Amino acid sequence: MKNDNNDKIDRIGYEKKMVGKMITLYCRNNHGKGGEPCLSCGELLQYAMKRLESCRFQNDKPTCSKCPIHCYKPGKRESIKTVMRYSGRRMLLRNPIAIILHAIDGLRKKPDLSKYRTSKTSSG
Repeated sequence: MKNDNNDKIDRIGYEKKMVGKMITLYCRNNHGKGGEPCLSCGELLQYAMKRLESCRFQNDKPTCSKCPIHCYKPGKRESIKTVMRYSGRRMLLRNPIAIILHAIDGLRKKPDLSKYRTSKTSSG
């Protein structure tokens, strides 16, 4: 979770890894795919990676449920919520430390939006 450049946590890298695991688990158990995600789950994974890369908060990123900006399109937001609801419970058995850390992370305060204002919107 550490970044090579400094001692700060590479939050986006960690989030990418976790969302990848969650989508893969969901797809394997619901769509019968063994290795790579199916087409629709693969598209959701690519979309999630793009959203994380363009996150204006970067290493200050809160959990998605606490984020003041909803950067997912409504249809994609529902899809990722379904994946997270399904996979979160199951990952508790597979990777309990990561899930416990995520729960603790959810206790963080929402970031102050005024510090991160940009002229571009990050919806897409």
